Parts: sequence; structure tokens; C-alpha cells
Amino acid sequence: MNIRTKVISLLALLFVILIAIEIAVQREILMPSFAELERDDAKVSMRRIDYALDVSLDSLEVTAADWGNWNDVYRYVQAPDESFVHTNITPVALKQLQVDAVMIADLEGNVVLSSARALPGGTEAAIDFANLKLLPADFPWRAKLWAGESARGLIRTNRGLMMIAAAPVLDGSGAGRALGMVIMGQLMTPDRLRKLAARAQADLTIGPALRPIAGDQVSETETTTRIERQMSDIYGRPLALLAVDVPRKITARGHNAVTYASAYLIGAAVVVLILLLVILNRVVLEPLARVTRHAVSISEGNDLTARLDLGSRDEIGLLAREFDSMVSRVEETRNELVDKSFLAGFAEVAKGVLHNLGNAMTPLSVRLAKLENRLREMPSADLELACGELQGAPQDSPRHADLMEFLRLGCREVSSGIDEAKADIEVIRCQAQLVQSALSELMRSTRNEAVVESVRLPELVSQTLEIVPDACRQRLVVAPEESLVRVGPVRVARTVLRLVLQNLIINAADAVRDAGRDKGLLRVGAEIVHEDDRDQLHLHCKDDGVGIAEADLKRVFDKGFSTKSRDTNYGIGLHWCANAIAALGGRIWAASEGPGRGASLHLMLPLAVRAT
Repeated sequence: MNIRTKVISLLALLFVILIAIEIAVQREILMPSFAELERDDAKVSMRRIDYALDVSLDSLEVTAADWGNWNDVYRYVQAPDESFVHTNITPVALKQLQVDAVMIADLEGNVVLSSARALPGGTEAAIDFANLKLLPADFPWRAKLWAGESARGLIRTNRGLMMIAAAPVLDGSGAGRALGMVIMGQLMTPDRLRKLAARAQADLTIGPALRPIAGDQVSETETTTRIERQMSDIYGRPLALLAVDVPRKITARGHNAVTYASAYLIGAAVVVLILLLVILNRVVLEPLARVTRHAVSISEGNDLTARLDLGSRDEIGLLAREFDSMVSRVEETRNELVDKSFLAGFAEVAKGVLHNLGNAMTPLSVRLAKLENRLREMPSADLELACGELQGAPQDSPRHADLMEFLRLGCREVSSGIDEAKADIEVIRCQAQLVQSALSELMRSTRNEAVVESVRLPELVSQTLEIVPDACRQRLVVAPEESLVRVGPVRVARTVLRLVLQNLIINAADAVRDAGRDKGLLRVGAEIVHEDDRDQLHLHCKDDGVGIAEADLKRVFDKGFSTKSRDTNYGIGLHWCANAIAALGGRIWAASEGPGRGASLHLMLPLAVRAT
């Protein structure tokens, strides 16, 4: 039985089971859950009421703190001034503050200012709490008064419930020793209760606390779910009973929805089953088969450049992207391994070259040191002195004869030294040829078969730029042409080709510098041509640098030839590139329209046959 048949059978059985379960769930779970949702909704509404009440108390506490940290209030507590009262404790000021009572008490609990006594006749603030002259001995905020702390809560007054908040009296900068406490009150009038209920989006009623209630008490009728909570005042005594009523619309609508759902479930099951099978085949089964075929293709072949590129965002798409990412990492790891193997081989060759060069240079150094000593010991200075003295001595004098004998012997010694120096130079030349022969032999020994890989040329150019010196990247803009993308993946010796491109990019940057410009452009293009009965990659790089003279076009790849300064260039880079391309069975050539008009380098490289 294949996976498609299994899926159809399992889906049909699943739908039968789901219909049976749906009927049981409706009776035992759904309808009771609607009631539970209504209770949760009532609890949420109660939490909104608590939050709205906290917000109101927070706002009142901020107003009290603003007044408490007012410099004028600080001075008033120190020395009461009636002008402060007449200016700041007015009906307009209380209305702007949105409070019904303002009190200022000192550290002893004495009320030094209250809105009830300050307003004319006390009629606008006829609240018993605001008429206190001394805070009660059991007033719970007395400890906070001495500690300079804020407080808030609810109390009962002769005008009903009132929210109050207190803040310490400070020096205006939020520092200094607290001199007392500012207390502000806001009556919970019907209008404010409506605003509180509207802010909480709930139907709110407040009644007397007839009996103690622990926590929230939920009760239900046919049409309403009610939740009740007891509020306490600042003394911890029962103050009032909050009640939130939530209509039982969820249960009514849920019952209708369940009824209609049961009626349509059986009819919709067949349609859904058919659609599900179609969608599963398109979204799951077919992409899964594609992933399977791709995985088998990767495991049987050696082309790591192929990608699934599924555009879906589901788990299969994620699996495909992760598989593509895994293949990319495997490709990168293989590339790094090949690069490191290539560099390790070069390092080993360099080690042998340096060792052989050291062995060859030791006798050269000894021979040069002996030559230097022999030349230093020649009596050239004495011969010059003798010649000078000989000019002034009479020819028939004994001194003249002695000087002539000295010059004869000195010349013989110099001649002998020159002959010996010639012999030393000949030996040095022979040893230098041996070093050059050894290097050539080592270069021939490095022409092993390169690792062939599937490569995308735009990615190869990007990888090459990573190993190019920063100064070259800053001077040269490398512009890959669209032809690099059209060529598609090619099978070449990636590591060798990357090093060749590195040399070409560096040379192009130097050409731009020699042209006297700070910024240049290198265009890189490619095409597949059929030559010598096989497909070959034609890669061309054209710069806008100093250019190449026509007479030098065929010499630029010769060993030791360079148009640049001998202090920084030794004519090795392009010569190595030519040898490397030749070792791969390809060729390289240069073209230029003349000095100052840029140059282009062309590579023709046979493509490896893709493994089947």
C-alpha cells in the first residue's frame, strides 16, 4: 500500500471518528465551556474595574505628589500664609485638579489647611473628612507621615465613598526632610462611577457590604453572570460591594452555533475530505516526492550546485531550504577542503623550495664573503700612493727603482686577485643556474591533476574578491556581467581559477594606479564556446587602466618580464597564471588597444564532463 492510499484511508476513518467525538464534545465540553467563558469574561471585567480604579488612584496620587513637592506648600507648612489659601484653594482650583477635598497635615497630624474651611462657608467642600482639624489617632497613614511616604486608598464619608491619596511635603526639588503630608480626595459620584465602568467596559454597581465575602463570588441566572467583590477602606474594614453583570450572550450564541455546526458537519465532511486530498497531494505529497527525488539525485551524483528552491513556507519548504542549506554547507566545506589541500600542497612545495634554496645559498654566501675579503685585501690604495710618489722621483734614483719594483709586484698581486675573482664569479654563476634549475624542476613537479568542481562564476568572483588586498578593492570596482549568470554552473578547477582571477584583479588595480587614477573598473564576462571538439569556458576581464604596448602583449606571460617597478614586481604572477592554465589544458592571452586605453585578459579553459 503506497502512501497515497494510506492517507485516504486514514482520513476517512478520522472523519468518522471526529463526527462521533463532535457529538459528545458538544454535550459534555462545548456548552459547559461557554458558561466558563462567560465566567472568565466576568472576571476579566472585574479586573478591568480594578485596573480602572488603580488608574484613578494613580492619577490622584500624582496630583497629590505634585502639590506635595511644591515650594509654596513647603513654605506654607513652615509659616501659614492666608494669601496662599485664597489664591490656590478655590472652587476653580479644585475643579481644575478634579478633586473634592484638599488637606495639608503637619508631622503631628494637625490639619494646617483644608478645603472645607478655606472655601467660603465650607459649602463647596462640606465633607466630614475634610473638616478634620486633627488626623484620628488610629489613622493608618500616621506612620507614612513620619516616614515621608506616599499612600492611597478608599474611605467612607458623609457624601459617600471617596478615593484619597497622600504625598509627603517636600522642598520643591524632591529632597529635604518631609514637613507633613498633602491629602487629596475624590468622591465616587454616580457620574464618576459611570466613567469608571465605561473605562472598564463593564456594567458596574456598588452596594453596601452586608456580609463578608472572601475573594470573588460568581453567581448565574438564565440571562446574567454576576461577579461580586468586597472592597475595604484604609482601616481594613469592609467598605462596599462591587458587582459586575455580564449578559450570557456567549451561551445563547454558542447553542445556536453548535446546532448549525452539527447540521452542516456531515455534509461538509465529504467536501472537506475531497478538498483535503487535493490539497494534500499538491502541498504535501508532490513536494515530498520532489524532495525525495532531489535527495536521491544528490546521493547518486556529484553535482552539489543543484538546489530545490521550493517557495513554500510550510514544513516541507523549511525542510527543502534546510536541505539546500546543508548541501551548500557541504559544498563550502568541500571547497574549503580543496582550497586547504591546494594551499597545503603549495606550502609543502614552498617548504622544499626554501630548504633547497637555503642549501644552495650557503656556498653562494661563503663564496661572496671570500670574494669581498679578497677585493678588500688588494693593495689598490698603496698602488695609488706609489704612482703619485713615482711622478716626483728622479728616474735614475734608487727610490724610483724601488717604486717601480713595488708597482710591478702590486700589479701582479692585483692581476692574480682579479683572476681568482673571475673564477669565484664563474662558480657563483654556476650555482645560481643550479638554483634556477631546481626551481624549474620543483615547478614541474607541482603540475598534479587539479580537483574539478561545479562552480557558479558570480560566486567565484565574489570568493576571489575576499582574498584580494583591501587596497586593490578600494581602487578597483569589479563589475560581473550578466553573461556570468547565463553561463550557469561549470565544472572547472575552482581553486586554480580563483587564484588566477586574484592575480588578474591585482594587476588590473595596479594598471589603474599606474594610469594615475584613484578609481577604475574591471568588467568580467564569460561564454561557452565549442572549440577543438569540446566545450570550453572563455573568461575575459577588461580594465580601463594604463594599457599594454603592442610589443609587450606576447611578453607579459614570460618569466621575469614586467612593465612595473622591479622593486615591487618580479614578473612571476602572469607567468604562474599561464603555467597554471596550461597545466589544465587551456590557454591565456592579452589584448590592448595601446597605452592609456586599458587591457583585457582572456582565458580559454576546457570544461570537465559532468559525471553521470
